[in-house]
Amino acid sequence: MKNLIIVRHGKSSWEYNVKDKDRPLKERGINDAFLVANVLRKQQLNIDYMFSSPANRALHTSMIFCRELIFPFSKFQISNELYDFSGENVLSFLKSLDNGLNTVVIFGHNYAFTHIANSLGNNYIENVPTSGLVHLQFNIKAWSLITKGVTKQIIFPKQLKA
Repeated sequence: MKNLIIVRHGKSSWEYNVKDKDRPLKERGINDAFLVANVLRKQQLNIDYMFSSPANRALHTSMIFCRELIFPFSKFQISNELYDFSGENVLSFLKSLDNGLNTVVIFGHNYAFTHIANSLGNNYIENVPTSGLVHLQFNIKAWSLITKGVTKQIIFPKQLKA
């Protein structure tokens, strides 16, 4: 059994004249990431590895999750393949994962993550929002065999706000 948890980066700011990769999170993005990470922490999942896009907004989101989950940085890596907006590079990345990893979390971008959630999960999601989390499960032993799985859970910040 393989578990993939995808987390779209938190809400980013457009108020700075910086390159796309350098855009920071807005305060709302930081707060929403903490909300979702806190729910994940309470589930006490056995996460083997976390990977993030090198974009500032995805990295910052991943660091919030690492801190909240008390996740070791030795099991964290940046991957350029996750700086993808179509989903093709993300799928290629997933198929090349080490088979010793059973549960991984990836941090990245739309439209890639909505595409991955819909093409690999069994629930249609119109849009994975910023800081949104989708947990997919696959009855496979090798990541290279990844195909349609089951959408195990969806956590969107909007659901967590009163």
